[in-house]
Amino acid sequence: MGHDHGPVPSAAGTLSGTFRGRLLWTIGISASITVIQVVGALLSGSLALLADAAHSLTDAVGVALALGAITLAQRAPTPRRTFGFYRVEIFSAVLNALLLVAIFVWVLWSAIGRFSEPVEVKGGLMFAVAVGGLAANLVGLWLLRDAKEQSLNLRGAYLEVLGDALGSVAVIVGGLVILLTGWQAADPIASIVIGLLIVPRAYGLLRDALHVLMEATPQDMDLAEVRRHLLEEPGVLAVHDLHGWTVTSGMPVLTAHVVVADDALANGYGDLLGRLQRCVGDHFDVAHSTIQLEPEGHAEPPGALHS
Repeated sequence: MGHDHGPVPSAAGTLSGTFRGRLLWTIGISASITVIQVVGALLSGSLALLADAAHSLTDAVGVALALGAITLAQRAPTPRRTFGFYRVEIFSAVLNALLLVAIFVWVLWSAIGRFSEPVEVKGGLMFAVAVGGLAANLVGLWLLRDAKEQSLNLRGAYLEVLGDALGSVAVIVGGLVILLTGWQAADPIASIVIGLLIVPRAYGLLRDALHVLMEATPQDMDLAEVRRHLLEEPGVLAVHDLHGWTVTSGMPVLTAHVVVADDALANGYGDLLGRLQRCVGDHFDVAHSTIQLEPEGHAEPPGALHS
């Protein structure tokens, strides 16, 4: 007997939907930083500042993608898309990661070119623009401080702003070195630092997004513990075909076949089924579970997958 423990979350939709206003502010801040840094890069000749501007642009694009995904995720489920468009948020996170990789390649290539063909950089202007960029990024981090633990999509947005803030620090250091010593190589070195800051964030975001897309067990869900809790319920003899995966951030799903003793069904299926669903809901925070109850001696069809 299967049971769908309530519909998938709607309300404001996904957890990311709660932070829509903050995302809009973050987009505005990142776009403003990009314009200022591009102008500053053109006037100062700084590749590091231009690299940081490109990074700020990916911040704005990435957060805009996150916001678009959140908007799509609010659409109601349909008979053909029973989970709605929640998975769009994960695809958005993948695209964010790929954008970061593209920026890294461009920055590295451009910085290597600067070593063979140096460009005179105005360190003072480079420094001043970078300080302004850092201040704006700190505001963006403050806006998203509570969001990063709630959603993979929002985590991607937070990490992009954090990386841009660290990039601004690299530009500030490079500008100070040029301003105080005149060593022009500090600019492409700062650019490479900005590129290297991108790599671990892109990798982590892509890894986590692919984990969801592969329908792997949620990292905070121990299926052995789930099985143990279910087996502790009176009347439960065995648990098989136990699966857990994530539709989108904050939406784990679980299915299981539970073999029960005949006398456990004396009060009907509803009582036992309710206890099992409360078990996985209370202990593992799974609001969407499908549990099939099977009487003792029930024969599985040939080729059934067990876990």
